[in-house]
Amino acid sequence: MTKQLPTAIIGGGPVALAAAAQLVKRNMPFVLFEKGSHIASSILTWQHVRMFSPWEFNIDNAAKELLHETGWQSPALDRMPTGQELVEQYLLPLSQLDLIKPYIHLASTVKAIYRKGFDKMKTAGRDLAPFIIEYEQNGHVLRKEAAAVIDATGTWLTPNPMSTSGHPADGEIEHKDHIQYGIPDILGAYKKRYVGKNIVVVGSGHSAIQSLTLLNELKLEIPETTIHWVLRKQKVSEAFGGGENDGLPARGVLGTRANQYIQQGNVQVHTPFLIDQVKKESEVLSLHGTKLDKAYSIEKIDEIIVATGARPDFTLLRELRYAADSSVESVPQLAELIDPNLHSCGTVRPHGEAELRQPEKDFYIVGSKSYGRAPTFLLATGYEQVRSVVAALAGDFEAASEVKLHLPETGVCSVSKSQNLIESSSCCTPSPKKMTIRPIAVTTINSGCCSPKNTSASYETDKGC
Repeated sequence: MTKQLPTAIIGGGPVALAAAAQLVKRNMPFVLFEKGSHIASSILTWQHVRMFSPWEFNIDNAAKELLHETGWQSPALDRMPTGQELVEQYLLPLSQLDLIKPYIHLASTVKAIYRKGFDKMKTAGRDLAPFIIEYEQNGHVLRKEAAAVIDATGTWLTPNPMSTSGHPADGEIEHKDHIQYGIPDILGAYKKRYVGKNIVVVGSGHSAIQSLTLLNELKLEIPETTIHWVLRKQKVSEAFGGGENDGLPARGVLGTRANQYIQQGNVQVHTPFLIDQVKKESEVLSLHGTKLDKAYSIEKIDEIIVATGARPDFTLLRELRYAADSSVESVPQLAELIDPNLHSCGTVRPHGEAELRQPEKDFYIVGSKSYGRAPTFLLATGYEQVRSVVAALAGDFEAASEVKLHLPETGVCSVSKSQNLIESSSCCTPSPKKMTIRPIAVTTINSGCCSPKNTSASYETDKGC
């Protein structure tokens, strides 16, 4: 009965649309639900940011084939697009294809996914029942049956709070009008909000450094602008990345730039500062917490930018039998490959349907959401994930098992101090205790995690920037 039903794709970003393209290539029906009123709406929130990966790694092969059939011209593969260019030059044309557009539901917020006639507790006959996608559109609750579900909702819309506890700091929600998450458009739409102000950036990843870069440009124009950088790391140098050893030069230079801002005196560093409270008095904020086990604070703050990563939202999956790692919140079999407690090289071997398989048959979590809270995801990784998953849904298990991935090296590779947690000293070798359900054929390029450029590595955030 379910074979004639479509595969439901949840999300409307690059990985979701790649899944749609893969299903089209296999002549399989699908339906796609995008929460926003525009395709890839979450990317448009950082459309002003230039990605550090070139077009080569941002276009899915199946999508490219479909677009070329319409006369579409690919952008220069060595050029790095902005978020806006990614949408306008690639994702929007893809979504407008006749084989894809009719099956996209915009402004459709999926509220729940479950098996028809089954709650989570009931087992007998469960795998034969179709999925029900319950979604809200224009104030109406609608339902759609599906044979399979691919969750590509990402994590960008559920950012981590600024505190070290994982919960919002005291006052963080109360004073949210002075706080932005991610990478705000500092030189554009929000320029008046930041110009000449006392600003704190919280976070140590690429998103934080991107915000520092934009703020530094603002400070060069308006010297009265004051920039503070709050990190949890013991040393700020730990946030500088692989530098010239990075396979993506634009990403490697981010850390170099951050170091320059500090050396020039344009950025004041506070590390390790563990925030637990935000206070407000007379329209001015202050941050409070500890630094090296002593009380510490930053006073007279106008604005705070929080770039501490993001996390998956599992709310809509409550009635499905899904599994997530207890700490990373990733798909369980990926956890040891991406857990920063085990290694820090940001390298992960190619993986596909076998590793992504869930207890709920024909349900998959893909894309940045499959990485949970780990910030090391790249679009090309997601494209290969959905290629393998769609092949398995089509019954082509040979193609599903032939997982291939060609990505640049991060330039960072250090073995964790917690070596007793893993069997091997290699930061990219998984422990044998987490094996795939079915053996897969894996093809890598220069598979050593500290090998030269262009190896099997994973490194970008869910933004792909």
